[in-house]
Amino acid sequence: GVMGTHRATINRFVWMWREFPFGPGEVMCQKTAISFVDSIWEIFGPLLAGVPQVIIGNDTLLEPKAFLGALDRHGVTRLLVVPSLLKIVVDADIDLMSAAPRLKMLVTSGERIPAQLARTFREKAPHVTLVNLYGSSEVAADVTYEIVDRVDTDEVPIGRPIDNVRLYVLDASRRMAPPGQVGELYVGGEALAAGYHGRPDLTAERFLPDPFSDVDGARM
Repeated sequence: GVMGTHRATINRFVWMWREFPFGPGEVMCQKTAISFVDSIWEIFGPLLAGVPQVIIGNDTLLEPKAFLGALDRHGVTRLLVVPSLLKIVVDADIDLMSAAPRLKMLVTSGERIPAQLARTFREKAPHVTLVNLYGSSEVAADVTYEIVDRVDTDEVPIGRPIDNVRLYVLDASRRMAPPGQVGELYVGGEALAAGYHGRPDLTAERFLPDPFSDVDGARM
């Protein structure tokens, strides 16, 4: 179990509210299992901003026509999905623009989104803003974002850091990798969890002192 913190979660919320502010009349839906980290934003992100949301059950979720019908019926304006669910919806023989006309933003998270899927969605729903988020449970779900306008490469970029997050590409010796060189991505800043519940050994292995930060006790 990952011991997420209120501080990291609120940092994620405040960034989203600032970068993609809710407008009048917006509605979201909650359909992610509460054991999955994305449910934290899906539940509390709208509610703490005073935005209503609709709870959609799993049976409806897995039937594209019923799912889109529920979005339309309740006037849902924003949607958070994993790419595998987006593929089910996109592959269905349904006109997305007429099936969910009030939808104006779709956020993907939790999985890598294939470039072809992003291209197909952009073609089927050009009126919807597509945002690709990247992260994990250890960093309050998301630490980077990319607004996907065009997809003319083989990979959809994960984008740039959200507020109060630092990203490092380090080599095998944990030194900054030169531009263009392959390395491993490390995350520092306010997004980090406290560690793993009951596993101090694993916490010590994964949550390391951050030598690039001037904050006492900073980890990555």
